[in-house]
Amino acid sequence: MTASVTVGKSAVTTTKLGLGTNKVGGHNLFANLKDEDGAALVRQALDDGVVMIDTAYMYGLGRSEEIIGQVLKDYDRSKIVLATKAAQDPERDYQANNDPAFLKQAVEDALQRLQTDYIDIFYIHFPDDQTPKDEAVAALNELKQAGKIRAIGLSNFSLDQIKEANKNQQVDIVEDHYSLVYRAAEQAEWAYLQDNDISFVPYFPLASGLLTGKYGPDDYEKFAKQFTRPAYDNILTGLSLVKKIADRENVTVAQTILAWYLANPAITTVIPGARNADQVRSNLQALTVSLSADDYAAIDQAFADFK
Repeated sequence: MTASVTVGKSAVTTTKLGLGTNKVGGHNLFANLKDEDGAALVRQALDDGVVMIDTAYMYGLGRSEEIIGQVLKDYDRSKIVLATKAAQDPERDYQANNDPAFLKQAVEDALQRLQTDYIDIFYIHFPDDQTPKDEAVAALNELKQAGKIRAIGLSNFSLDQIKEANKNQQVDIVEDHYSLVYRAAEQAEWAYLQDNDISFVPYFPLASGLLTGKYGPDDYEKFAKQFTRPAYDNILTGLSLVKKIADRENVTVAQTILAWYLANPAITTVIPGARNADQVRSNLQALTVSLSADDYAAIDQAFADFK
């Protein structure tokens, strides 16, 4: 595994490559998932040295947390960085709720499902429209002081909302949508995060499979809601360059893309998802890819038009 990185201003340290687990128990998000496959892929990740496991209440409405909690009983908890997220309120038709009392209860519920007495990183999964963000974070800071969580995170917050939440410098980490074809966070957030010692974790780093290189010109309709045809064609052109680098290094396009994120100093940890243990092993091969400065710059430039 790669050298340790520190999460924001907290005492949490982790490594650059973790595991996203929306396909572990996320029956409300994906079809044909099996709980035993989810458990197996978490075990594979832990056995291969993955440190960070990232989950959320919305991955199966708690089921992902339950599966992970079962698996963790067979491992040394102190060596695992466990991140989870909550905000969706079942009493409000799963609309976001950042009320301090709700968030405190959400942490208690997550602790029960995960069968642990602390959560390393707890994210407010989505902002609501009512709660002052610094008050929501202050409630989490109380739990941090009590040892129930170790780092405070935000997910899907705008820059203004991040600033409000961080009024008292208590935010440690931000998780947001980011990939080589969705680069808004670079201009919108990164300078503020770096100036305030806040870590950054991208979700959808492989753009729902688009950046794995498995799609071609005839697959445009799968992505028509996200990209114009010219933009899609530009992505394929960029991926053709990535494939040349990948072939030279005897790795896959996906592993090369993940290696680009791993080499990006603005990104603390990358958490690609997986449906099975084989995909976990494949993602981990990204750690063996050493991009030259020229390769890194070429990939960056190939996708420079995406915002």
